[in-house]
Amino acid sequence: MTNRTSGKLRRGTLLVVDDEPEILTALEDLFEEDFRVHAATSGAEGLEILRRSPEVDVIISDQRMPGMTGDAFLAQAREITQAEALLLTGYAELEAVISAVNKGRIAFYAPKPWDPASLRSMVMSAMERHRLARALETERALLRGLLDASADALSFKDISGRFVRLNGAKAQALGGDTEGLLGQQETSLLPPEQGAELALAEAAVIESGHGTDDIVQKQDGAQTRWVRVQRLPILDRHGTLTHLATFEHDLTEQRNLEDRLHQAEKMQALGTMAGGVAHDFNNLLTAIMGSLDLMMHGGPKDARQEMLLKTAITAAERGSALTRRLLSFSRKRELLLRPTDVNAMVREMEALLARSLGEDVSLAYALAEAPWPAIADPEQFSLALLNLCINSRDAMPEGGTITLSSRNATLSEAEVQDLPAGDYVVVGVADTGTGMTPDIIAKAFEPFFTTKDVGKGTGLGLSMVYGLVRQSGGAVVISSQPGRGTLVEMVLQRSTKPLRPAHQPGEAGAPHSPAARVLLVDDDPGVRGVTATFLNELGHHTVEVGDATAALALLDQGEPIDLLVTDYAMPGMSGLELANQVRSRRPDMPILMLSGYADPTSVPRTFPLLRKPFRQADLARRVAELLKGD
Repeated sequence: MTNRTSGKLRRGTLLVVDDEPEILTALEDLFEEDFRVHAATSGAEGLEILRRSPEVDVIISDQRMPGMTGDAFLAQAREITQAEALLLTGYAELEAVISAVNKGRIAFYAPKPWDPASLRSMVMSAMERHRLARALETERALLRGLLDASADALSFKDISGRFVRLNGAKAQALGGDTEGLLGQQETSLLPPEQGAELALAEAAVIESGHGTDDIVQKQDGAQTRWVRVQRLPILDRHGTLTHLATFEHDLTEQRNLEDRLHQAEKMQALGTMAGGVAHDFNNLLTAIMGSLDLMMHGGPKDARQEMLLKTAITAAERGSALTRRLLSFSRKRELLLRPTDVNAMVREMEALLARSLGEDVSLAYALAEAPWPAIADPEQFSLALLNLCINSRDAMPEGGTITLSSRNATLSEAEVQDLPAGDYVVVGVADTGTGMTPDIIAKAFEPFFTTKDVGKGTGLGLSMVYGLVRQSGGAVVISSQPGRGTLVEMVLQRSTKPLRPAHQPGEAGAPHSPAARVLLVDDDPGVRGVTATFLNELGHHTVEVGDATAALALLDQGEPIDLLVTDYAMPGMSGLELANQVRSRRPDMPILMLSGYADPTSVPRTFPLLRKPFRQADLARRVAELLKGD
C-alpha cells in the first residue's frame, strides 16, 4: 500500500499489516523517523510485499482482519521470511496468540490501544533479535562452508576435549563420521601413547591461553606423514576460554617435494663440480698425452719401449673418453641426433657401468648381430642407459643380473603407443629385481615420482629417459610384474642414413702445412708447453702468452700473426671474448679454440673447436685446414 522513506539513515525495515487505515497511519507515524516502513491492508498484500522485499526485519500485524487473520498470515509469512513478528489485537484472544506463537513464531504481543513507548521498545528489541539471528546464521554458514570445503582436518572441542564440531577430513582420519563423533573425546579414540600426548598438548593451550603451532610426525601404516598442527583457544565475550580449535595440514607431499628438490640441486651442484674437475683433468691429460706423443715420435726405440708408450697412450685416451662422458652427464644442451650404432654405445659403457653398479650386480648381453643404425644423441643415449641401469640396480637390493639387449623391430600401427608403423631399433635393460605393479608403472614417467626412500632418489631418472627418447622420435615401454623383475625398452627410430666412419684421434699422419706464426694463448703452462712443442715440430713459429690481456697487447704492438690458438676457459677474459676482440681487430685472422670443458653448442661455428686432450696429428689437421682457409 505505502512505503514511507526520507533521507535519514534507517535502522531497519518494518512491515505493518492492518485492515484499518487509521491504525496503519498511526503506526507509520510512530516508526517512520527510525525505520523504512511498508504498509499493507491485508494479509495477502503483506505476503506480496514480503516476496518483493526480503530485507524486512520486523512484521507488525493485526489479528482480526477479513479474509486472513493475523496468526494465519504470520504462519504463511514464515515460509518467506525469518523476520521477527509482533501481534496486535484489541481482544484478548488467547487461542489466536498461542497459534501466532506456535505457527508465526511471534516475539511479542501488544494490545490495542498500545503504549507508544512500550511498542517502540518491543520493535527495537525485535530488530536487535533479528540482527543477531542474521549474524549468527552468517557465522554458521561460514563455519559450515569452511568445514565442508577444507581438505585439512578441522575440529572444535570444549574444554573437556569433546568434539562440538568437526569436518569430514577429521572424521575420516579417525575412522568415523561427523555426527557419530560429536560429543566424543579424541583421546579415547587413539592408542594410549598418542592419546596421552594429545591430552598434554591440549592441556598446555588451555592452561596458558595461548595457541601453539607444531610440526608432528604421524605413522600411517608403514608410511610416515608430516602434519602441521595449530591449536587455538576460543574465548567468550568475558575472555573466558570455552573451546579449542584445531587445524591439521598435511605437509608430507610438500616435504617430499622439498627433499627431492634439494636432492636435484645437489645433483646439479655435483654436475657443475664434475665439469670443473673434468676441465682440469683434461688439461692434465693433454700434457700427458702430448708428452707421450712426442716421445713416440722422438727417435728410435726398442720394441719394449714402443709397447710401453702405446700402452700409456691407450690408457690416456681411455681416460679422455671417460672424461668426455662425465662432461656429457654434467651439462645441459640440445640433442645432437645422428645415426648411431647402439651396440657400440652399449659396449663403450661397459667399464663405466661395471664400476657404477657395484660387485653384487652382474652384466649380461643379448645384442643383435647387426642392428640397424638408430637416430639418437650418443652422449644422451649413454646417460639414459646409465640411468636405467642404476634404477635396475636399486630394484635389486640383494644383487642380481642386468641384461642389456638390442634388436631390430618392424612395428605395425598402434603396436606401441604414440609411434607410427615403421622400422625401429629397440634397446632393452632387464633386471631380476622386485618388479612393479600396474599402478606404479602408470606413474613411472611422472617427474619427481619415486618409490625410493627420501634422499635416495630424485624421481627424475625415468622421466629424463622418457623425455630424451620422445625428443628423439621414439618411445619407452615398461614390462614388469611384482617379484619377476622389470624390462625397460627404448624404442628408437631407424636411421635411413649410414653410420659415420669413426675417426680415431691421432691415427692418421700429420698433414703438411706452410710454416706460420702462431699466437698460442693458454693459462696452463703444461698444456701451453706441449701445444707449443707440437706446433714447433710441425714447422711453425710459436709465440706463447698466458692470458688474453697479454695476447691483445702483443697484437696491438703490430706483431705479425697468422693464426690464433687459444684456450676456451681462462680466468679473466675468456677465450671466446678474446676471439671476438681479435676478430674485430683482424677480421681475416683464423682462430682455433682449445677446450676440455665447453659444450660444442656454446661455441659459435665461426670459431672451430679442438677438444682436449688431443694428439699432434689432430692439432696438425685443424691447423692445416685453417691456414688453407677450409
